[in-house]
This record gives sequence, C-alpha cells and structure tokens, in this order.
Amino acid sequence: MASHDHLVIFLHGIGASGAQLMPLASSWRPKLPNTRFVAPEAPMHHRYGHQWFSTEGNPLDAARIRTAREAFDVLISDVVRREGFAEAHDRVAFVGVSQGAIVALDAVASGRWHAGALVAFSGLLPPQPISPSGKSTPILLVHGENDTTIPPIASRLAAAQLGTAGFKVELDVERGTGHTISSAGAQKALSFLKKNLP
Repeated sequence: MASHDHLVIFLHGIGASGAQLMPLASSWRPKLPNTRFVAPEAPMHHRYGHQWFSTEGNPLDAARIRTAREAFDVLISDVVRREGFAEAHDRVAFVGVSQGAIVALDAVASGRWHAGALVAFSGLLPPQPISPSGKSTPILLVHGENDTTIPPIASRLAAAQLGTAGFKVELDVERGTGHTISSAGAQKALSFLKKNLP
C-alpha cells in the first residue's frame, strides 16, 4: 500500500540523469504535500548520461520509440510497484522533458498507461495511431517558442492530434523560452498537477 497519496515520476532528457530533475521536486513539495517524487534513470546508456531510445540516424523515427516501449514499461512498472501504486495508476503523474516527454506521451497516447496526469515539456508525439483508451489522462504540453531542438510546432501538432482523439489537453507555448523548463512553465505544471491529481 502506498504511504503517499500521489506519485510523480520525472522522465529526464537525453544524456541527462534523473537527479537533474529533483530540484523541481524540492520546489513543488510544499505545494504537493504527501506526494512522492521519483526520477529514474533511462534504461539506455548515452555518452553523457542516459537515454530512453537511441537517436542515431533519424532521432524522430517512430520505430525507435516503439522499440523502447518494453524497457520503458518494465522500468516504470517497477517504480510504480515499488512505491505502492500498482493498483492506483490514476494517482501517478508523468512529468517528462524533451526525450522523457516523448516516451511519456507515447506511453499514454498508445493506451499502455492510464496515468492520473501528464506534463510534457519540449516534447513531441511520434506519428502513430492514438488509442482513445488513454483519454482519461489529462495532458499539459509546455513548449518554448524559441526552442530550436524540438520546434514548438511539435507540441501544437500533438495537442491537435490528442484533442481529436478525445483527450483533455492544455497547451502553453512560452514566448522567449528555448529548450528548457522555465520557472513560469514549472509553475504552470505545478498548478496543473494540483488540479488534476485526485
């Protein structure tokens, strides 16, 4: 049985580590009491850290993301079970940035994970059929207008695709922001999680 009411799983970007997202947990903790924050390392090694899928060749090849699904599901299932939320996915939130946002969006859009909420910073949704079975998960997409790594059109397209499939989606494209989590974006995400986690 979970000793906390909610579980927030941070999913880091390519070549990064989970620890790099934990300062966000520190800033959110006072506003999300009785919430457990975890930031697992992606299962694949990268020369600068870890990655969720290989980006050699075409980094946005949907097949690469599909091949990463099994390792993602095993890792996240282990985390959810260890934290006591195996029977309470509706009280689990994914918060992903860049590559972490891509695998989180894929997990929910494919219908494999019915999370309580999903926040995707600077992400994209790979071309794929979207399963309406996951549409109970509310989604917030936050993207910098000046992002040159993954252009903001990616989140605009994802919002349109998910909305068409019946998902409840909020989109926030931030002026003057690049490929990062801004303080305003972090605040928006915090408000979204407070509103949507049961």
